[in-house]
Amino acid sequence: MHRYSVTDPQPRRCILPFTAEPLQLAGLRRTVRAELAAWGMRTLVEEAQLITTELASNVIKHVGQGTAATLVLDAEADQLRVELHDSSHKEPQSLHPTSEEESGRGLQLLTGLSAAWGTTRKAVGKVVWCELPLPSDESRRRIQRATALMETYGRTIGGSAARLIHRPALEESATSLILDLLHWLTSHGLDPDDILDRAQTHFESGSEIA
Repeated sequence: MHRYSVTDPQPRRCILPFTAEPLQLAGLRRTVRAELAAWGMRTLVEEAQLITTELASNVIKHVGQGTAATLVLDAEADQLRVELHDSSHKEPQSLHPTSEEESGRGLQLLTGLSAAWGTTRKAVGKVVWCELPLPSDESRRRIQRATALMETYGRTIGGSAARLIHRPALEESATSLILDLLHWLTSHGLDPDDILDRAQTHFESGSEIA
């Protein structure tokens, strides 16, 4: 896998040709993480890695293992565009799997993670693209504060900050932190439901809490 990166002047663009093999997926994810960290887009790393894995896996499964493909990361001021270029004209199909089925969830994943996604045909092959909006400055500040808090909290309960890069560990730590906060609110005679409702209202409206 070769990497070509253009970070100055804007827009920032990274082109990653690769061979569609299962062993390539980990390398793609690492490169996506490193590139977005260099661009100051750490808040999009997890979504971009999941999308990268899904798109590359689809090439392996539906176009053919060993196929030449290219991942492109295109960063603008307010969003990240992830593109997967391959040599097939076959477009993704909307599937509706049952809860017991393992496959057919790729399009659901793309829809859930991205603000928009689609397929563009080329003379040779196609491009499947996804757009991820970059959080506002205030949202990024809140995410950074929460990350620092989670890392500190993880250490206090015997965990490791390094574990927080893994979603299950992050969810476990967040759940434990919220549970502790609920106990604290109750012990001080406050109504946890009221506090949670107020926080949810501010979150949905995007307004500040004094």
